[in-house]
Amino acid sequence: MATMESLIGLVNKIQRACTVLGDYGGDNALPTLWEALPSVAVVGGQSSGKSSVLESIVGRDFLPRGSGIVTRRPLVLQLHQTEQGQEYAEFLHLPRKKYTDFAMVRKEIQDETERMTGRTKQISPIPIHLSIYSPKVVNLTLIDLPGLTKVAVEGQPDSIVHDIENMVRSYVEKPNCIILAISPANQDIATSDAIKLAREVDPSGERTFGVLTKLDLMDKGTNALDVLEGRSYKLQHPWVGIVNRSQADINKNVDMIAARRREQEYFASSTDYSHLASKMGSEYLAKLLSKHLETVIRARIPSITSLISKTIEELESEMDHLGRPIALDAGAQLYTILELCRAFDRIFKEHLDGGRPGGDRIYGVFDNQLPAALKKLPFDRHLSLQNVRKVVSEADGYQPHLIAPEQGYRRLIEGALSYFKGPAEASVDAVHFVLKELVRKSIGETQELKRFPSLQAELAAASYEALEKFREEGRKTALRLVEMESSYLTVEFFRKLPQEVEKAGGNPGPNPSAASAAAIDRYTDGHFRRIGSNVMSYISMVSDTLKNTIPKAVVHCQVREAKRSLLNYFYTQVGKKEAKQLSLLLDEDPALMDRRLQCAKRLELYKSARDDIEAVSWAR
Repeated sequence: MATMESLIGLVNKIQRACTVLGDYGGDNALPTLWEALPSVAVVGGQSSGKSSVLESIVGRDFLPRGSGIVTRRPLVLQLHQTEQGQEYAEFLHLPRKKYTDFAMVRKEIQDETERMTGRTKQISPIPIHLSIYSPKVVNLTLIDLPGLTKVAVEGQPDSIVHDIENMVRSYVEKPNCIILAISPANQDIATSDAIKLAREVDPSGERTFGVLTKLDLMDKGTNALDVLEGRSYKLQHPWVGIVNRSQADINKNVDMIAARRREQEYFASSTDYSHLASKMGSEYLAKLLSKHLETVIRARIPSITSLISKTIEELESEMDHLGRPIALDAGAQLYTILELCRAFDRIFKEHLDGGRPGGDRIYGVFDNQLPAALKKLPFDRHLSLQNVRKVVSEADGYQPHLIAPEQGYRRLIEGALSYFKGPAEASVDAVHFVLKELVRKSIGETQELKRFPSLQAELAAASYEALEKFREEGRKTALRLVEMESSYLTVEFFRKLPQEVEKAGGNPGPNPSAASAAAIDRYTDGHFRRIGSNVMSYISMVSDTLKNTIPKAVVHCQVREAKRSLLNYFYTQVGKKEAKQLSLLLDEDPALMDRRLQCAKRLELYKSARDDIEAVSWAR
């Protein structure tokens, strides 16, 4: 079985790699390994003694101090126990620099915080990694989080209170997080910010270690035994009491090791706490946390290994999906462009042929929109009694027609046929709109094209330009069909109509009074109604014809040509482009380039973690 040192060192190593490669939790866009790693998060309100506890565990003064919010970025504090030798510290962002002066460590924490947040009092979720190597520490990793507060101070936004709580909560709500909840003994435990938050995210208390500070500052005659012995607030793990250095000791730079001895003497000599002395103090707390962290890591290694393997597969799949970088050779780039165009053209044809939805909307134009438009044409108004009388009368001029009002018929028919131009053009436009929409959808569904916004735009523009040409040809052909109906009327249709009036007028016979009555009838309402009815019958016949021929024209000129030659002109133009112009077409979407880069980094992280875990797993 791997040793405690190797297990905690393993997590430390993976945590450092996580930060370097941009994984420090809170990023839902990419899989996170950080949140799967067991860690100890230090939580407490301002002035709870949180910094003093950490410094006591380390045995060094190294944390910034002051009023208000001092910790404004998470501090990942990795402690490495060494055999002997000089104590030193290293920052992850300054990997080749060793600090032996811990006052300079404090300054660098302040400076690095300001590099990220500026001199404002804002907070940042990006952690600072600090490793301390010393024979006086145990192997342990602690994450120091900003102190919980209830009021924003001058220079801070009103949201700072919620921002800090949300940041702290994002750490402690993870099931692999061990919560070190620090509360001052001279305040009611019921008002403790740390315990309140821990209770919310860990109601069973299985992940929470309670630490009670400032026991020596309690009012005389009082003690904290109800808390330390678990009667006030019970946790699954024992409470640990801490006696921090006083402010006077801090001001005098009292040696931390001496402060540890003084702490042990306090518990050993206390009438209240002497029976708990062996399980009190910062040294005991550090050993307790180190042992527990090692146990949790050992238990989590199988699930972490499984997560890593699964995520590596997912990331490699996404990398294949995102595609590899494009070659710089002009020939390879031209080949790539043509392959992308063919992929788009294939999807576009699938839409038209029913392999994908959308092409059926063209049939809807012919089966629904065109017949509905034909039915709405204002023939009732055009062939009203009043209009028929007017058109027929005006067509004869000064000479009344002798037999049938042929000119009147022709004018009525030509006027009626002109109404068909509207539905014909509307059908052309409707199909054009569907084709444009299918081009847009096809570009969006061509997965490989998503990488190249410039090529998408060029392809769309070329397709729309071609569709415009097809639309113009379709419009000309559809209108030509209407004009053909106007140019040559079907005479046979009118020859089959009843000819009573003409016969009476052409051959008066032995009954001149009957002929006279027929002649008069030409100018009655009934006569004009018969003319209107005859014209309407002819128009209905033409309507039935156009209802069939207009779709043929549209399909022939627009749909068929879109299938056959949508990109012909584009292919010609692409073949003439220089290498630089081809590169511009394959200029990737910056967001996708960034996504590929981030995925590559994250994949590197997971593969590195897998190798590290496998190396430790074989340790004996």
